[in-house]
Amino acid sequence: MPQFRTLDQADVSGKRVLVRVDLNVPMENGKVTDATRIERMAPTIAEIAGKRGKVILLSHFGRPKKRDAKDSLKPAAAEAAKILKRPVAFADDCIGEVAARAVAAMKPGDVLCLENTRFHPGEENNDPAFAGELAKLGELYVNDAFSVAHRAHASTEGLAHKLPAYAGRCMQAELDALTKALEAPRRPLAAIVGGAKISTKLTLLENLLEKVDVLIIGGAMANTFLAALGKPVGNSLVERDLVPMARAIIDKAKSTGREIVLPADAVVAKKFAANAPARVVDVERVDADDMILDIGPESIERVIAVLARVKTLVWNGPFGAFEIKPFDHGTVEIAEAAAGLTAAGKMVSVAGGGDTVAALNEAGVTARFSYVSTAGGAFLEWLEGKALPGVEVLRVK
Repeated sequence: MPQFRTLDQADVSGKRVLVRVDLNVPMENGKVTDATRIERMAPTIAEIAGKRGKVILLSHFGRPKKRDAKDSLKPAAAEAAKILKRPVAFADDCIGEVAARAVAAMKPGDVLCLENTRFHPGEENNDPAFAGELAKLGELYVNDAFSVAHRAHASTEGLAHKLPAYAGRCMQAELDALTKALEAPRRPLAAIVGGAKISTKLTLLENLLEKVDVLIIGGAMANTFLAALGKPVGNSLVERDLVPMARAIIDKAKSTGREIVLPADAVVAKKFAANAPARVVDVERVDADDMILDIGPESIERVIAVLARVKTLVWNGPFGAFEIKPFDHGTVEIAEAAAGLTAAGKMVSVAGGGDTVAALNEAGVTARFSYVSTAGGAFLEWLEGKALPGVEVLRVK
């Protein structure tokens, strides 16, 4: 029996279907600059419209506290029409007479985008009355926006209590990938956790330590772990107040038989700048004025050797200051290795988080991973073991 209700269980023909999508996409001068999220929701919209459902799109954009023209969804609706290769009508509100008239004019197979749900305070307050106003417009509710499923808002959670609720295809793919990666993985299971700070990923590290066989730590947070082991870290970014916590995580890994992989060597420079003079040193030999900005070749080999023996990989966070060359080398090399193992059918790889997606795109390997999540906060909260309100309401009880 499936864990979640999906479009496979929904009869959409002739029905008004409220579809929660994520149109909160990068925009400049009224033009969408990255349409990835719109491309991912396209299959759900096309399927419902193809089955003669009336598709009514709901989304937020930005963080407006009141109606503001710069936060209108009209440009995103126009981009959706280009991607879908079909007209997408637009209504200047998401509730009330304006929305009701636009919905009443729809024919089976039509697509309509309603205006920014956050123009109304009831959205973020998850106000049942506002959710009720939205619900009047539809007969079924489909959530295809995993990226906002960690928020208990009216259009992400409240609506599911008012109408029959289902996961869209993008949401379904995300849930399938994450379930395979953490809840029922092929083992051994490894996690790469990188980024700048332990403080933002403490819950994540603690939850992963319970679930993975190998925890690979990179980025500036690895410096705090190296400091916990008494290694010299020079002028590197280190969270001194969290050194005891890093030590506790290392001790817990030992006592529970989990393997932790830390850098053996590092690329260091005297300053953090593009093409700054850099050299490779053993982690025992970092000078007082050195900054650790990437992992070295021995560390890269060590991580790739670990990947060669695991069956599932979860990745969140880069290994170095990947946005500045030459400090992207470690992340790119390991991304290439993970993509190669995935393409060869030797490993399931799931990655997510803003910096991670940017790094994998930069390395040109995104398409060769099993799944790359465009969800930031929701992906992190799932890895942390938290229940996501917008997901829980879709579970088969």
